[in-house]
Amino acid sequence: MWRSCFRLGAGGASFPRRPCLVPAAPVEPGDQAAPAPGLWLLRRAYAPPAGGYEINLDHRKLKTPNAKLFTVPSEALAVAVATEWDSQQDTIKFYTMHLTTLCNTSLDNPTQRNKDQLIQASMKFLDTDTICYRVEEPETLVELQKNEWDPIIEWAENRYNVKIGSSTNIMGPDIPAKTKETFMSLLASYNMWALQGIEFVVTQLKSMVLSLGLIDRHLTVEKAVLLSRLEEEYQIQKWGNVEWAHDYELQELRARTAAGTLFVHLCSESSTVKHKLLQE
Repeated sequence: MWRSCFRLGAGGASFPRRPCLVPAAPVEPGDQAAPAPGLWLLRRAYAPPAGGYEINLDHRKLKTPNAKLFTVPSEALAVAVATEWDSQQDTIKFYTMHLTTLCNTSLDNPTQRNKDQLIQASMKFLDTDTICYRVEEPETLVELQKNEWDPIIEWAENRYNVKIGSSTNIMGPDIPAKTKETFMSLLASYNMWALQGIEFVVTQLKSMVLSLGLIDRHLTVEKAVLLSRLEEEYQIQKWGNVEWAHDYELQELRARTAAGTLFVHLCSESSTVKHKLLQE
């Protein structure tokens, strides 16, 4: 069922529409066996030495914007990226391919950041965490924030044995140094690829606490996004929705947040694919 292909644009460049996923197998040096025409192929690569998976598009190896070989650390992530390409229609819309973009960023590292810098990039959101800033009025919004955000902060404090709190002060709550050390140690337990995904999620939600709840599977994507937009949703309920605009923003935020969360899990867990599910 995954063997049809199509042509894109007036130039007639051939791209497969649906990937053919081939079980990973060692590729010996000098192995020149070519895939069947018009198929996407996942192959095991031995560069870098740690191994990985590459994605071939009609005999052409997928490359990053900096012309590096597009090689990902897990088969499940390769399947997910191939599925992103498979979902493209007459025009390739790269802005919808969040997993591919995160892989490119991890491989190229365009800003040349190291692990400590990636950790700091996520940690900076803790001091300005969305759910730690509270309004003083109107009373209905005050109550809504308390009812919806307090349980998440309480969960995080119990889960990680830290103190976070909240504040109505424009400067936000005074996050204890021990709390920051705990979260930095937690982030340090992730590899560089997963940290790229964590920063991506934190940036979408503007919240370290919500991001950890999501990555730790305490929250769903829909719930985490709703909580991150709580005040905006309150205003929409009160004053009405701007036709299309709010709905588009909501769906786009969900898509980015879901992709980032999936990326973190596929880069930090040992994920394999049951090949019998990929057969016709």
